[in-house]
This record gives sequence, C-alpha cells and structure tokens, in this order.
Amino acid sequence: QVQLVEAGGGLVQAGGSLRLSCAASGRIFSINAMGWYRQAPGKARELVAIITSGGSTNYADFVKGRFTISRDNAKNTVYLQMNSLKPDDTALYYCNAEVLVVVTERWYHYWGQGTQVTVSS
Repeated sequence: QVQLVEAGGGLVQAGGSLRLSCAASGRIFSINAMGWYRQAPGKARELVAIITSGGSTNYADFVKGRFTISRDNAKNTVYLQMNSLKPDDTALYYCNAEVLVVVTERWYHYWGQGTQVTVSS
C-alpha cells in the first residue's frame, strides 16, 4: 500500500558528510511523523531523529549538533543531513513513516529497506 525508498548511503571518511533521503509513495492520505533509525551489527535498532508534519524535531543525544532532519511535505520526503561523521555512526539506516492510508482511515507505520552508511577511520 505504501512504499518508502531510501537513498544516499555510502562509504565516507571520518569527519565527512552524507545526506540521506527517503521518499514515500502509494496510498497516502497524510503522513504524521517521519524518522530515521539505525542498526549496527549485533545491536538493537535505535532512534536517530524524528520530525512531525509541523516541523518539530527530536534527536538522539549522540547526533545532536551533527545531524539535521528535515522534510518536504509536498514530496512526502524526509532527509537526514549527517555531518562530522564518526566510525561509530556506521550502521544500516532505516526510514520510518506514520501514514494515514487512503480509504482505510487508519494509521500505519511503514519502514524502508535500509541504506548502509559506513564511516572509515
């Protein structure tokens, strides 16, 4: 019903930058919160940043001051600008969206397939 497609991951040296994007498509009536999560090998998935439809943001302490989340509501797209990257930021980054699906009148959470970010020291 709804698809999230991420892009922008890759390999970067410590101190470098990457910009992730996630576009939602399908039977979307409205999107509430959109967010980024990450999961490193052997670790649990954790919240990185989240943004509401009104633009309010919340960040995990370990990315404050380095990452910036933004969104384009007209394009149903959320972005994550990542600066001053560290090797500890290496993980699979997932996009999440809370979507009001057309006709169903219900909210569902959807996940993207993930995009790999690798930071070398």
